[in-house]
Amino acid sequence: MILKQEWPKHWPTFISDIVGASRTSESLCQNNMIILKLLSEEVFDFSSGQMTQVKAKHLKDSMCNEFSQIFQLCQFVMENSQNAPLVQATLETLLRFLNWIPLGYIFETKLISTLVYKFLNVPMFRNVTLKCLTEIAGVSVNQYEEQFVNLFTLTMDQLKQMLPLNTNIRLAYSNGKDDEQNFIQNLSLFLCTFLKEHGQLIEKRPNLRETLVEALHYMLLVSEVEETEIFKICLEYWNHLAAELYRESPFSTSTSPLLSGSQHFDVPPRRHLYLPVLSKVRTLMVSRMAKPEEVLVVENDQGEVVREFMKDTDSINLYKNMRETLVYLTHLDYADTERIMTEKLHNQVNGTEWSWRNLNTLCWAIGSISGAMHEEDEKRFLVTVIKDLLGLCEQKRGKDNKAIIASNIMYIVGQYPRFLRAHWKFLKTVVNKLFEFMHETHDGVQDMACDTFIKIAQKCRRHFVQVQVGEVMPFIDEILNNINTIICDLQPQQVHTFYEAVGYMIGAQTDQAVQEHLIEKYMLLPNQVWDSIIQQATKNVDILKDAETVRQLGSILKTNVRACKAVGHPFVVQLGRIYLDMLNVYKCLSENISSAIQTNGEMVTKQPLIRSMRTVKRETLKLISGWVSRSNDPQMVGENFVPPLLEAVLIDYQRNVPAAREPEVLSTMATIVNKLGGHITGEIPKIFDAVFECTLNMINKDFEEYPEHRTHFFYLLQAVNSQCFPAFLSIPPAQFKLVLDSIIWAFKHTMRNVADTGLQILYTLLQNVAQEEAAAQSFYQTYFCDILQHIFSVVTDTSHTAGLTMHASILAYMFNLVEEGKISTSLNPASQNNQGYVQEYVANLLKTAFPHLQDAQVKVFVTGLFSLNQDIPAFKEHLRDFLVQIKEFAGEDTTDLFLEERETSLRQAQEEKHKLQMSVPGILNPHELPEEMCD
Repeated sequence: MILKQEWPKHWPTFISDIVGASRTSESLCQNNMIILKLLSEEVFDFSSGQMTQVKAKHLKDSMCNEFSQIFQLCQFVMENSQNAPLVQATLETLLRFLNWIPLGYIFETKLISTLVYKFLNVPMFRNVTLKCLTEIAGVSVNQYEEQFVNLFTLTMDQLKQMLPLNTNIRLAYSNGKDDEQNFIQNLSLFLCTFLKEHGQLIEKRPNLRETLVEALHYMLLVSEVEETEIFKICLEYWNHLAAELYRESPFSTSTSPLLSGSQHFDVPPRRHLYLPVLSKVRTLMVSRMAKPEEVLVVENDQGEVVREFMKDTDSINLYKNMRETLVYLTHLDYADTERIMTEKLHNQVNGTEWSWRNLNTLCWAIGSISGAMHEEDEKRFLVTVIKDLLGLCEQKRGKDNKAIIASNIMYIVGQYPRFLRAHWKFLKTVVNKLFEFMHETHDGVQDMACDTFIKIAQKCRRHFVQVQVGEVMPFIDEILNNINTIICDLQPQQVHTFYEAVGYMIGAQTDQAVQEHLIEKYMLLPNQVWDSIIQQATKNVDILKDAETVRQLGSILKTNVRACKAVGHPFVVQLGRIYLDMLNVYKCLSENISSAIQTNGEMVTKQPLIRSMRTVKRETLKLISGWVSRSNDPQMVGENFVPPLLEAVLIDYQRNVPAAREPEVLSTMATIVNKLGGHITGEIPKIFDAVFECTLNMINKDFEEYPEHRTHFFYLLQAVNSQCFPAFLSIPPAQFKLVLDSIIWAFKHTMRNVADTGLQILYTLLQNVAQEEAAAQSFYQTYFCDILQHIFSVVTDTSHTAGLTMHASILAYMFNLVEEGKISTSLNPASQNNQGYVQEYVANLLKTAFPHLQDAQVKVFVTGLFSLNQDIPAFKEHLRDFLVQIKEFAGEDTTDLFLEERETSLRQAQEEKHKLQMSVPGILNPHELPEEMCD
């Protein structure tokens, strides 16, 4: 820290001093190497956000200008020292330098040959040396071709002596010591880096073909090592290579010359060069394929077949990368991919390679290339695969075997909706097989059957409501006729999934009369139970205190919620049927809960019966808001559904003790406001009277209690602000002040989603106010300076740096209002000039909060707030530089000031990647594709 502040300004000779001192003793030299390494890390690796942009640039320039002295010292040690720890420290320091030093030091000196000849084959230094060579291999420039070729050939020559080409690297790794295992990992990094950056340079030279083939052979050997981290490094290269070869000529035919025996002239020359190695990579991918997210049946460490409960995100990411690589490899030569998979499947059926792991990886690989073959090839291939797997299911005995085979059949059929849509007979067979698996009680099988069923229902929905060739009625009728038998062994949450799946089919029926008839038949079972409970409750309301009855009500409503999600607006026929009874049940259960709390205190809300009652209330609200958000007739909703809802829900919410208020009331109101917009403006004062103040009092004591109410409260505020702003102008001034206070409370919040919503609301509010001439000036007079002060308090608070862009947008907007004279009323009776007053106000605000700032610093900052308010990015940089000045003085860490940039660049990278993936058939999972791309 001290060095960073002192050098170069107050201690300009630091570099020459430390280099001079290093020549006096080896131990001092070793320590100084460590200091230089740390300095390099500080300036080049961790400087962003730790110091102002100007200062960081100054330090980097100083270091580059004086680097020759440091380099001479490193060279001197490497050429002359016999002291092993000193040499080690020097190589470690050099490693840190390599990513920024002027390139001449690397390529116009003896550095590469010294590293390769002197240190690479010495066991003690080989790891750090290989890391240095990897760093050099990663340099991306157009010059120095000979030096890169040299780096490659020298390193490969040494490698072949240290690790002969016939070594079984997988075995050597598993028996090796830590140091040896690290060497294999570093080797994978070196080869991956070099071949990605400079592989094409080597390809172009016929005399180096053999060396290239040897390097690829090493990559294949290292790829077989049973260590996930090493495999990921190799995978990165194989993915890069396959993608590059595919993109060079996406449409060249990909029939394999290996299969047809004759030479094909239309195989691009680069692709031809890699043919033999790519075939081995395909086999590798198929035999090591990671587990996809959809597969829930797994083998645990004890060798038992169980349901997976924890999602393994690492494994899911590995699967996505392997899937992408195998899709590219399939595009390059689908015949070879099919050959490998068919052979392996044949060996499963005949038993020579039968094992759970082998079957799993094979089926996961087959599922992963969906969309990568031409439709005709896919059909031929899949018919074989499904027949073989169904045969295997019949042939194998034992529950565990059957569960593994079942999970693989379900995974594969779920991945090929295009095939199922085109082949009705197969689709019907597959769905009937899923219904069969719904009775299979082995852990995970029923879950997977329901999950696969819903995927197929979404992607093939129309096929179930049409009469198919050879059928007498649509398949949906068969399903509804047998619904009882199909779901009799499922758990409640599986039944809910099943109902959602069937809902997608019914939603696809375009004839309204037919659709209404289907919905009636579809909801028959839950409605029978519902009707009988309602009848009993009409005779004796105490039935609604019976635990089993309340549990049944909860489950029926959950079924309705999922059904409504899938059917959408037409579900109105079912909702209308149960609506008023449902609201009566809501009111009745609310009274039960309230009286239980009055008798036994708030602790009673933790009891199972009371929790079940609250579940019924919650699911009622979810059902209503779920339907409203999907409805397409705002006027009908406003006239028929909203009045009874408000009557049942609002007073009850207000009357309840805080612990018994349902947060879903707030989110349901937000949904209604967002959907109905102006239609509901007249009801806003009534809604606010009931929910606003009482909720605010629950959440304004601290930042932690009632997190759900908190989030939903601000969503409701946001909805009213953007959809029904005039309503804000018609509420009493005291209530409006509360609204503004709550917005300020929101953007000061420690929960990031609440803080972001608060800023969003404020920004929209300011823009809405500016449109209302009559109200605007008194608003500015009362609140403008107050808002400024609160925004500055979060801008300078380190826990809020993620909101910097929004802070900048709001402040720029506010300063622009002042500068353009949009505020005609005087902000301070003592001053006629608003701009001068605001400048002074902000300057005083900052000086009081940060007395260590000099007047000049504050003045420059405040001037910038006015001069940059048309250019948000520049305004934001201006804010950030000011924050760095404050934090540097306090000696605080400043890395988090760039949090938002990192998030944005990650998001952009993700979007770019997604666009690219959309352009290659098969890269995206069929269930990630938008509907219109599926048919």
